[in-house]
Amino acid sequence: MSLRINTNIAAMTALRNLNSTNENVQGSIERLSSGLRINSAADDPAGLIRSEGMRSQISGLSQAMSNSQDAINMAKTAEGAMDEVQRLLLDMRSLAVQSANTAVVDANTLQANQTQVRSSIDSINRIAQETQFGTKKLLDGTAGVLANVTNAADASSIYIGGSFSGETVTTGPITIARVTQGTRAAVALTNTFASSNSIVPNAGSFVINGYSFSTSGNDSVQTLVDRINQAASTTGVTANVVPNGANVSISLTQNNYGSRYSLSYFDPSGVLSGVPALQSTGLDAVYNVSATTIASNGTTHASTALFTGGRGSTDSGLKLTDTYGNALLLTENGNANVAAATQVGTVTAGNMRFQIGAFSDQNVSFAMPSVFASRLGTGAVAGGSIANIDLTTQQGSDDAIKIIDDAITQLAQLRGQLGSFQKNFLESNTRSLDVAKTNLTSSESTIRDADMAEEMTQYTKSQILQQAGLSVLAQANQQPQNILQLLKGG
Repeated sequence: MSLRINTNIAAMTALRNLNSTNENVQGSIERLSSGLRINSAADDPAGLIRSEGMRSQISGLSQAMSNSQDAINMAKTAEGAMDEVQRLLLDMRSLAVQSANTAVVDANTLQANQTQVRSSIDSINRIAQETQFGTKKLLDGTAGVLANVTNAADASSIYIGGSFSGETVTTGPITIARVTQGTRAAVALTNTFASSNSIVPNAGSFVINGYSFSTSGNDSVQTLVDRINQAASTTGVTANVVPNGANVSISLTQNNYGSRYSLSYFDPSGVLSGVPALQSTGLDAVYNVSATTIASNGTTHASTALFTGGRGSTDSGLKLTDTYGNALLLTENGNANVAAATQVGTVTAGNMRFQIGAFSDQNVSFAMPSVFASRLGTGAVAGGSIANIDLTTQQGSDDAIKIIDDAITQLAQLRGQLGSFQKNFLESNTRSLDVAKTNLTSSESTIRDADMAEEMTQYTKSQILQQAGLSVLAQANQQPQNILQLLKGG
């Protein structure tokens, strides 16, 4: 065994191990006090890189959840305003129904009803103008889709909501192309007469769509035609005197288009027709309507949807609708003559864009509707809307009921679309984001957080080693003292 004074290898070894133990103790104290396994990049470089990436995504998910909640609150604000518009429309409809009862109401009542309706219209326009979320206007059209007619000869009104063919609609033209022309049920009565003033000699009765007419044999052709037309609001059928060779006969036409509106004629006495029973049904119009939409990948392209229609009359035109509540009111000319693709209008879109994900391009657009009175009820009567209903006349009251009914349906569809967007997209997305955030946070915690039980075990071990190291270092430092014993012995 060799003994040295200048170099104490044992003490150096003990000191090296003690320094290592001290570092472990300091590391354990840092992890226990912070609760983190990774307090600096040196602790776990690869783990830090993964952890920071997850932290960035977690932060984005948290903000996306906040964005979705803001969007839900915005949707609730808009829906509450539309609910008030719906209530005003219901009140207006009651007034229209009362005004149509001209046998009872007088001119003063009609004028009072019209004044009340005008006040309701002003309230609807105020709601449309002033409803906002923060500084964002919601129902004035700036955050939605406005469709305007550019070809009045073929179309009298167009309504396009936020969705078209399952995608978000954007600014562009609206074109139509006929698949099937809409027709009205019609029958030609077989009896002929010299002129419209000729007497119809056969006495008896005939039935049109369940409504019975009778004659004593002294009525002229024109008299019976006028009587049929006077009952048109009940039967839905109009009569006309038409040439039949050198003579004339009577034709009957259903006022409404489509397969839902039939014409039934029963004449057992042969008053106007030698054929006792005649039946006819119209055809629904079918058109391909094209508009510009935004696909889920963000690209803009032309989409085509099938519009069908079986409602409308000579006065109101032919109403076509799709599965998303979009509507087009064709004129008689449009229904008869538009076969090839023809532009009838344009869409101006101002969609609201919501960032609902943690990464770029994870967004959705939704078009808030315009609920100005001039934009509601445009699909019932050609040129008519809530803004111009008039309850002071019998015809005006009848038209008002149709217009208000159309507006109520239109607004209900708008509210349904908004509610569906809120429930099935925003609220669902929030729940999905919450699950993703929870799982991602759990993964980040596994990488970054300290296991306190394990760390405490390691800390206790390091403390014991530290105490042992100090004791051994003290003993190692005493080893050179043995050399003194040698010196004393000499």
